[in-house]
Amino acid sequence: MNALQALTERRTIRLFQQRPVADADLATVINAARVTSCASNRQPLRYIAIRTQPLVDQVLAETAWAALVAPKRTPVPGKTAPAAFIAIIAPADAKPITYADAGASIQSMQIAAWTLGLGCCWLGAIKRENLHNILNLAPEKQAIFLLAIGYPAEQPVSEDVAGDASIAYYLDDANRLHVPKIRLEDLVDWR
Repeated sequence: MNALQALTERRTIRLFQQRPVADADLATVINAARVTSCASNRQPLRYIAIRTQPLVDQVLAETAWAALVAPKRTPVPGKTAPAAFIAIIAPADAKPITYADAGASIQSMQIAAWTLGLGCCWLGAIKRENLHNILNLAPEKQAIFLLAIGYPAEQPVSEDVAGDASIAYYLDDANRLHVPKIRLEDLVDWR
């Protein structure tokens, strides 16, 4: 699979098979973040690979998933939960550009995971204070995002829509998630 194919075919996964992800695969995914560009090459981010029980379940309890279709896309421990989480850690006094760095690193991890047959969900709806305690973070650190990771147990569909159409994702009668994406011609102002 080439990079462009991975970028265009990758979908967010919220339901996972109950099988472990090898530490070597998690390391490959995190390494993709490590080599990603960041502002001034400051490299402010650190990562925690959360892959042991009951820690995965503790972290899962501090997250919110797919509000538009909840609870049908909220993973259930032991049934549809991710095998692991990668916590993206930043300085407590992170500069705004650090969040751009985090976005770039998370995108790189998602693409790396997809090429390994893994699915991910980037989570920003997290209870940060609770996660700080669960992960035993130092006061000068904060968890800014989580990346849930595991083997996909669903196949969401991406569909092109006009710029003025609804972009709300939805479940069809077969419980398949549809994710509208605005067409390229409606996004770009060519000059």
